Amino acid sequence: MIFNIAWVAIGGFFGAMSRFGLSNLIKGKYPTTFPFATLLINLLGSFLLGIIVGANLGNSLRLLLGTGFMGAFTTFSTFKLETIQLHEKGKWNVLILYLITSYLFGILLAFIGIRFGILLTK
Repeated sequence: MIFNIAWVAIGGFFGAMSRFGLSNLIKGKYPTTFPFATLLINLLGSFLLGIIVGANLGNSLRLLLGTGFMGAFTTFSTFKLETIQLHEKGKWNVLILYLITSYLFGILLAFIGIRFGILLTK
C-alpha cells in the first residue's frame, strides 16, 4: 500500500511540474484569450492516458504514469474554471469552441491512444 501511494505521489509531482512548465511555455508563445494551454495539455493528456491504458502496463507503472503523472498533468478543474470565466465574459463563440474541442477531441484522442497502446504491446 505504501508503495502504491509513493508511485502516485512521484508521478503526481512530475505531472504537476510538467503541466506548470508547459502551460507557461504555451501562454508565453501564444498569448490569447482562448485557453490554448489548458486545451492542448488536456488533449495531450487524453492521448497519453489512452496509450497507458491500452498498453496494459503493470500496476506500479499504471499508478506512476496513469494515476500520478497524468492525473496531475491534466486539469479538469482549470478547464471548468476557464469555462465559467468565458461564460461570465460573454465570450460565447470561444466558450462553445472550447467545450466542443475539449470534449470531442479529448474523447477521440483517448480512443486513438488506447488503440495505439494496444498496438505497441503486440
